[in-house]
Amino acid sequence: MTNPSKKSSSILKDFKNLIIWVILALIIRWQVIEPRWIPSGSMLPTLQIQDKILVEKITPKINLKDNLDKLRDSIVVFNPPETLIKAGYDSDIALIKRVIGVPGDKVEIKEGILYLNNKAQNKYITDKNINYSMSPIKIPANSLWVMGDNRNNSMDSHIWGPLPSEKIIGRAILRYWPLNQFGPIYFPETS
Repeated sequence: MTNPSKKSSSILKDFKNLIIWVILALIIRWQVIEPRWIPSGSMLPTLQIQDKILVEKITPKINLKDNLDKLRDSIVVFNPPETLIKAGYDSDIALIKRVIGVPGDKVEIKEGILYLNNKAQNKYITDKNINYSMSPIKIPANSLWVMGDNRNNSMDSHIWGPLPSEKIIGRAILRYWPLNQFGPIYFPETS
C-alpha cells in the first residue's frame, strides 16, 4: 500500500518544481530573449511581413552602459519615442529598425543617397535611390539614428528624429519563421 502522506509530498514537490520552471521561463522571456513578429514592410527586404524573430535583450543593455557604437548596423527593437506617442502610438508597442548612426555621427540624405559622416553609404542596396532628402543632423548623446531597410516606406528617424537609447528593448538576432529562412538575420551587402 502506498502511504498517502508520501504521495501528497511527491505531488507537492512536483508542483514546487513546476512553479520554479515557470518562473525561470518568465525571467528568461522578460530579461534575456523574447519572440517577436514583423507587422509591416518597413524592414523589407531583410525581414518580411509576418516573419518571426528572436530578440536578444542583454547585449544592448551592456552596450548602452559602455558605448552605443557597438550597436551600429544592428537591427534593434524599441518602444516608440515621445514624438510618436504624442502622435497617437501606444507606448507599449515595439518597433524595429536598423541602427544607422550613433552619438556624434552626422547623417544626411541628399540626391537619393544616405551619407554618414560626409561619406556616401553603399553597404546596403537600400542606401541609394531614396526618394526624399534630409538636412544634416548630428546624433546627440544617448541617442541612435534608426531607419528601416525599406528606406522609402519606413516611419523612422528621418521623420521623428533621434531615438533615445533608453527606448531600446533588444537586438534582433535570429529568424525562426518561416522555416526555410531559419537562421541569423543578415542583409546581403552590395560589395
